[in-house]
Amino acid sequence: MSSLGLGLEVSDSVVRAVIVDDTGRVTWRGEGSADPRSVAAQLKAAVKKAGGVAAAGVAHYGDVPAALQRAVSDASGVESRSAGAGIAAATAETWCGAAQGLKHVVALTLGDHIAAGVILNGAPWSGAHGLAGSAAWLAINPVERQDYRRRGSLDAEISARGIARRLVWRIESGDRSSVLEKARTLDAITAAHVFDGAREPDGVALSVVRDTAKYIGMAIANLIATVDPEMTIIGGAIARAGDLLLEPVRQECARRLSPTLAERLRIEISPLGSEAAAIGAARLARG
Repeated sequence: MSSLGLGLEVSDSVVRAVIVDDTGRVTWRGEGSADPRSVAAQLKAAVKKAGGVAAAGVAHYGDVPAALQRAVSDASGVESRSAGAGIAAATAETWCGAAQGLKHVVALTLGDHIAAGVILNGAPWSGAHGLAGSAAWLAINPVERQDYRRRGSLDAEISARGIARRLVWRIESGDRSSVLEKARTLDAITAAHVFDGAREPDGVALSVVRDTAKYIGMAIANLIATVDPEMTIIGGAIARAGDLLLEPVRQECARRLSPTLAERLRIEISPLGSEAAAIGAARLARG
């Protein structure tokens, strides 16, 4: 019987998939459309090449379409299991990531969506209704905006689209930024453009990144004050900008915590990159 596990992260129209061995090492990776037929074709080929998998899991930020869930099960040959992306990412970190050997961990995933996962006493904590870790809805601004009601206030500010949107607003209000020259149009600006601009440094992009670090630090301070973890891990696509964000986040977080919590503060960038949720989904599916 194969010891390999298949894991997927489903985000809007994109699926990120991995096959991992029993240590969490990725032996195959793929990314593509969330169309069930496309997913099934890609996964069947990967599973066949791997010689089969023992378990299949799907990490998600909302409900997984039934057709996609069936496609994963059919392609893998095993019944697939689903879990929230935050819980999956936190599981991966304690299995083969930054938090190996730790029993109390928070993982904050930042990318197209925002999610948090909590490990308590070595086990995933999903809450009374399976909704624990809905970090996108953390309230971080007393001024309510319309997009807060659609996606949550933290998501609106520090998701990839939220970061890009804040720079666009600055340009529309009259600020000059070299980021627009690189992206060519306002609609084409992405979070990656913002981070690249901050490294130049472009003053407007740098200001947006500083505000992003402040929001992340506030969110993590709230999570730490609630959970008291041994470590908090920042993962997801935005974690690629750890060179710009990590130290400011640590400083912002520390100044918002009690001295007792602040002196025990441990915040790290995930070594698993954008694959943490998919890796964790594979681990959780194994039971």
